[in-house]
Amino acid sequence: MELAGTSKEILSAREQGIVACTRCTKAWPMGTKVCGRCGHRLYSRDRLSLQRVWAYWVLGVICYIPANIYPMLKTKTLFQYDESTIIGGAVELAQYGNVGIAVIILFASVVIPLGKFWAVALLALSVRRPGRLSNKRRLIMFEVVEYIGRWSMIDIFVVAILSSLVQLKALATINPGAAAVFFALSVIFTMLSAQAFDPRLIWDRREGRGSGTT
Repeated sequence: MELAGTSKEILSAREQGIVACTRCTKAWPMGTKVCGRCGHRLYSRDRLSLQRVWAYWVLGVICYIPANIYPMLKTKTLFQYDESTIIGGAVELAQYGNVGIAVIILFASVVIPLGKFWAVALLALSVRRPGRLSNKRRLIMFEVVEYIGRWSMIDIFVVAILSSLVQLKALATINPGAAAVFFALSVIFTMLSAQAFDPRLIWDRREGRGSGTT
């Protein structure tokens, strides 16, 4: 690190010969194989991180397509049988005056998943190709993706609650459709994709430092 009065250059832990435990965060000298505090295996960078990120990401996208094509809810009444997709169900709720609930479902089931796909892909690509986003913003994006991942399950919670409450035998029943399974799998794979990303890779390519190692 340079002296005061000159431009300061921030060095990463790796450049200073230090590796941190990803479980208990204790720092150890580079080359240490196992954390002496918690026994977790130490590694400076997860070399297979990006491969797992893209594998889970592709699986999430594949599952998200049928999740929007197949019915999410199957409603059966005495004289009528109806199947609703995610978007179709939200539109029906809006038509019946439940605009707020419809907006929440669309946001949680469409906007958030698509935003997560875009954010995870951008993070994985930015490790190899420099972009306009600063490292701090990319780290914030990663933390946001991890935090909001659990809220994508709100549609599945609604289906589960309705299916358990509305079971009036011959009068009316509500059952989950095939889309519920695909949507849950899509959310799970997207969460695994975000968790597989090693955020330390972000700091290997810093502005004006050229390419970093993985």
